[in-house]
Amino acid sequence: QVQLVESGGGLVQAGGSLRLSCATSGRTFSNSAMSWFRQAPGKEREFVAAISWAGVNMRYADSVKGRFTISRDSGKNTVYLQMYNLKPDDTAIYYCAASRRNVLSNSRNEYDYWGQGTQVTVSS
Repeated sequence: QVQLVESGGGLVQAGGSLRLSCATSGRTFSNSAMSWFRQAPGKEREFVAAISWAGVNMRYADSVKGRFTISRDSGKNTVYLQMYNLKPDDTAIYYCAASRRNVLSNSRNEYDYWGQGTQVTVSS
């Protein structure tokens, strides 16, 4: 059974940092693109960042460029999202997602597997 389990969320003050982790199991994603999405209350789920299977190519939403960094450790089957200079607008549930293909898409439809999410709350 394929599982993606996020961790690392929490409450942080504006300007602070958090690192999210997404541990995968049940299937190898070494040849797949991985991504992070987020969903704030009352809003649609939106793309945050994606990383290619080799960890060489990344793609970011404009709203997080320069503040967030996506990375992966294939040996540990884990994807990370390092978040710096957090803002109240970053408050959301953050979801990890995996594609069967190595395509850095910002569309939810591209991703086949999803985690349950981890809450990030940024106070002003």
